[in-house]
Amino acid sequence: MTEKPELSRKKLRIILDSNALFVPEQFNIDIFEELKNLLNRNFELFLLSPVKEELERIALQGPQKARRKTEMALKLAQRCTLLETENSSGSTDDLILETARTHGYPVFTNDRQLRNRLRDINTPVIYVRQKSRLEIDGRL
Repeated sequence: MTEKPELSRKKLRIILDSNALFVPEQFNIDIFEELKNLLNRNFELFLLSPVKEELERIALQGPQKARRKTEMALKLAQRCTLLETENSSGSTDDLILETARTHGYPVFTNDRQLRNRLRDINTPVIYVRQKSRLEIDGRL
């Protein structure tokens, strides 16, 4: 019988794109448990303030169906650390890319274009694979 090695003491910091918070409802995946199993180490999830603001805007002004899903995503966001940043670059994707590059943090996103851009700067990406599990593209 093999025991699981103890989780590493150093926390891996991960930036979440807004779509990562929709994964539990969309694919019925517990992202916190899946990340724990995938990474086998302690981690801390970061949500950039403009991403949270974007979600809050949708929760207040979006179509009814989107508001309900976004409210659930915002509940999950409460389990993340808010990283206060200014979005001077324009798009939220640009901000995520720049923050990941500056701090060396991997990113959890299902956005294909953002994943490709992150791959171009050698940033590891966590994403949903085959609608059933999380996978990492790149080395942590």
